[in-house]
Amino acid sequence: MFRLGWFLGNGFGMQPWFGDWAGRSMTEWTQPGLYVDLTTSLERAGFDLLFIEDTSMVEDTYGGSAETTLKYGLMAPKNDPVPLVPLLAAATEHIGIAVTMSTIQYPPFLAARSMVTLDHLTKGRAGVNVVTSVTHRVAQNFGYDQHFDHAERYAMAEEWMDCVSALWESWGPDALVHDQVTPRYADHTKVTPIDFVGRYFKVRGPLNTIPGPQRRPVVAQAGNSTPGRELAARNADTMLALAKTPAEMKALRQDMDERLIRHGRKPEDLKILFMAVPFLGDTDRDAQERFDRHHARKKDPNSIEQRLWYLSYVSGGVVDYKKYDLDGPVPQEVGNGETTTAKAWLEGSRDITLRDLAEGPGNYGMEFVGSSETMAGQMAEAMEEAGGDGFLLYPEVTRRSIMEVCDGLAPALRRRGVIRDGYSHKTFRENLLSF
Repeated sequence: MFRLGWFLGNGFGMQPWFGDWAGRSMTEWTQPGLYVDLTTSLERAGFDLLFIEDTSMVEDTYGGSAETTLKYGLMAPKNDPVPLVPLLAAATEHIGIAVTMSTIQYPPFLAARSMVTLDHLTKGRAGVNVVTSVTHRVAQNFGYDQHFDHAERYAMAEEWMDCVSALWESWGPDALVHDQVTPRYADHTKVTPIDFVGRYFKVRGPLNTIPGPQRRPVVAQAGNSTPGRELAARNADTMLALAKTPAEMKALRQDMDERLIRHGRKPEDLKILFMAVPFLGDTDRDAQERFDRHHARKKDPNSIEQRLWYLSYVSGGVVDYKKYDLDGPVPQEVGNGETTTAKAWLEGSRDITLRDLAEGPGNYGMEFVGSSETMAGQMAEAMEEAGGDGFLLYPEVTRRSIMEVCDGLAPALRRRGVIRDGYSHKTFRENLLSF
C-alpha cells in the first residue's frame, strides 16, 4: 500500500479564477469554502494529508515589475494559511494538515508555539512544512536586505529546527501534575529553559504552552537539493520529492535511506511522497485529449509569459527572463532560489531556445494520463517498481478536479487495495507511520 497527499501549490491564495470550472474563485478565494470542500473530500478518499504551500511576497523579478504577478494572480494575492488550519480540522476527523513555515519568517519560539497550538486545536493532526524561502522579496519583508545564499539558508534551517525541537521538549513528559486538591497544575522542576544560543537564533525558553497530542507535530520538508535532503534526513517525518520516472524515484529513496541511517534513523522513519500531476478522463482517449489540450495551450503567449515568470521566480529573483530573446539561447544561470527545480528546468536546455523551454514539459514530477482505472494501474505499477511511500498529487484546485480525484481515482485505487480504506489512529503521525 502507499499514501496519498494533495499539494495545495498556491497555498491559501488564488486558485484558478478564470477559464472553465473557475466558479466563483475570483471573489471567494479568501473564504474557507473551497478548502473545506477539498479537505473533507480528501478525507473521504483516504488521503493522509493536505500539504499547504505558502509565500510572502508580491514578486517583481520578471520585467522588473509586479505587473505579470498581479495580472494573472501568480502567488499573490495570498492569505496567511495558519488560521485556515483549525477551520479545516473542525470539518474533518482524521486527515493530517501540514502548513508551510519559513525559517526567515517565523522565529523559533513563534513557530514552536504556533505549531503546538495548532496541534491542540486539530487534536493531533498538525504538521509543519519547513522551508527556507526563495526570493529576495520575501527576505526584504522580514528585515533583511537580501536573502542568504542557498547553503547558508539551510545551515540556518538546521539551527532553527534544533531550536524548535528543543522548545517542543522543554516540558518533561511527566511535567503535568493536574492535582486539583493541592493545587498543583505542573511540576516546575520539569519545565526548563532551553538557553539555546546559536549563530542565528538565541532563545531562552521554555515554551509557554503544554505539549500537544503529538508532542512533536509532524515535520515535512520540500527541498530536494543536498542540504534539503540532509535537513529531511535529520528531522522530517515526510518529504516532498521530485522524480519523473520510477527509476529516479527508486534512486532518491535509496539516497534518503542512506542519509537516514547516517543520522541514526531508520528508513521507515521518513515517508517520501513523490509529486504527480494527474490528467483524468472518463476514458483513456478523453484523458489523452485533455492532456494534449493542456500542452497545446503552452504555445499561447499568456502561457509563455506565465512560464517565464515562474522561471524568474525559481531563480530566487536573480534571472529576469523577460530580458532575453524568446528565440535565442536559454540563460544557464541557476540563481539562488529553488536550485533543484531550476536545475531540472535547465537540464538539456543548451541546444534549444527559450521559447522551446517555455513551451516544453513541466517540472512537477510524474504525469499520469488515463481513466481512473488506467491511472490507478499506472500509479500502482510505478510505486511497486520504485518502492516509494506514496504520491503527492498536484492538480488544479477546482471542484471538478477534487471530484475526479476523490470520487474517481481514489475508489479505483482502493479497489486494487493499494491505498488506505480508513484510518486506524487518531493522530497525523500515527496514521502516517502506520505502514
